[in-house]
Amino acid sequence: MPEPANTRYRTTNWSGYNASLKRRGSLSVWFDPEMSWQAERAVKRGHPETF
Repeated sequence: MPEPANTRYRTTNWSGYNASLKRRGSLSVWFDPEMSWQAERAVKRGHPETF
């Protein structure tokens, strides 16, 4: 069974899009000062994970 094609959406009304995002509300992000900001060493090769 073939997979469905990916649908791509393009925004043409940027002013309306931005206004709708503002009407959605605010996003609060909380940071824990005691959080470890350095990731542990990875076992696998590749890009190191950092925060």
